Amino acid sequence: MLTQLSIQNFKGWKDTGSIQMSPITLFFGANSAGKSSIGQFLMLLKQTTESSDRDAVFYPGGKNSAVQLGSYQEMIFQHDLSNKLSFEYQWLMNKKLIVKDPVSSNEYVANKLDFSAVICAGDAKNQLPQVEKIQYQLLNDDDLSMTIQLERKENKKEYSVNSQKYELRQKKMRSWPIKKTVRFYGFPDEMVVYYQNAEFVQQLNLAQENLFKSLYYLGPLRTKTDRLYTWAGNTPESVGYAGENAIAAILASRQRKIGIVKPGASRSSPAKPFEQIIAESLKRLGLIEAFKVKSLSENYYEVKLKTRGSRDWVDLPDVGFGISQVLPVLVQSYYAPPGSIIIMEQPEIHLHPRAQSALADVMIDAINSKENNKDRNIQLIIETHSEHFLRRLQRRIAEEKISREKVSAYFANITHTPAKLEPLQIDLFGNITNWPANFFGDEMADITAQAKAAMEKKLQLKKQSETAE
Repeated sequence: MLTQLSIQNFKGWKDTGSIQMSPITLFFGANSAGKSSIGQFLMLLKQTTESSDRDAVFYPGGKNSAVQLGSYQEMIFQHDLSNKLSFEYQWLMNKKLIVKDPVSSNEYVANKLDFSAVICAGDAKNQLPQVEKIQYQLLNDDDLSMTIQLERKENKKEYSVNSQKYELRQKKMRSWPIKKTVRFYGFPDEMVVYYQNAEFVQQLNLAQENLFKSLYYLGPLRTKTDRLYTWAGNTPESVGYAGENAIAAILASRQRKIGIVKPGASRSSPAKPFEQIIAESLKRLGLIEAFKVKSLSENYYEVKLKTRGSRDWVDLPDVGFGISQVLPVLVQSYYAPPGSIIIMEQPEIHLHPRAQSALADVMIDAINSKENNKDRNIQLIIETHSEHFLRRLQRRIAEEKISREKVSAYFANITHTPAKLEPLQIDLFGNITNWPANFFGDEMADITAQAKAAMEKKLQLKKQSETAE
């Protein structure tokens, strides 16, 4: 799980400040306020770690990528290549990292990693991004175990290696200068060749790749539904960027069972089949009475639903558009492997306000879910415009159905230049103590204006009545 993130000089952000991440992390703001850029940045890092080019610092994306960011100059704040792209993030690892120094036999243990990087443009002839500095801090809870970094020398053609609390021992051989990194994050193979006790840096490279392997993205507009679905028994990696694999994911999960830990309960509710969890979630949103995926013949399936107040089963395309948009949200929330980080844009889109509120309850269940009697430890990073979603979370915090430590919320404030990302301070009673002005529009101004217009209208009608008499 990501616990902290900060970004400088990326797209519209001069500096996001320190973003403290929780199991549910929300981003609000007006259109074009920059809140989507935070998820885009994380997906940029993910698709870079998965690219085949180990030498390219970033992979900005292609036709089938989650994000397509164009040239490096287009990514940089104000498109000014003199600005350096800096970022830092911390994450809790699912398994402790143990480094044993073969020289001293000392052990270094970490359950959390902190990574930071500074990226700059090349010279006038080569404006591709180059790594100026990368640094890892190994943390055991909040105790620093060690620090190791690569930093470009003044000649800008080589890197120096520095470490704290860990003494690197160079081998007795001629060592060539280190001239490159692996993508934006990695120590090159030369490190292991030149030093007696640097093999652990490969574990750090792998930890980065595992982090972003656990990251999933669902975009704001999900694919339209079909009357027939084909499935050949494959297990999709996710529901897809547009939810196109949602039905295949349900079919691939028919042997899985999910339990939900309700607040105050000592253990989870009895585990239920995956498809039942999805059906109950849809019903909880007030969208349907029943849901099933039915086999028609080998490899062909249809999705049937009963809407509220109806006895008849209908096809998925014959019900409200909101169901097709929220179904991938629900499926991804439970389909993602344990330890996953899920980025969602506008999960509430096309839902009635009451369903938007109920969706918050479903998200609480998702982060409290268990599988095989183990916590799934899902993290949800959500960009949303929904006041109803936030209000329900505030209520559940007040009711102690979810602790306030499990919810972080931020507001992209574009009244500042440059834009500022403001943390919303939620107290024990669910109140937001620093509610930004016009956060969800100026409701009081609308009420006042309506009352004033109504009074003027009544006076006008009264004058017309008196004139007629």
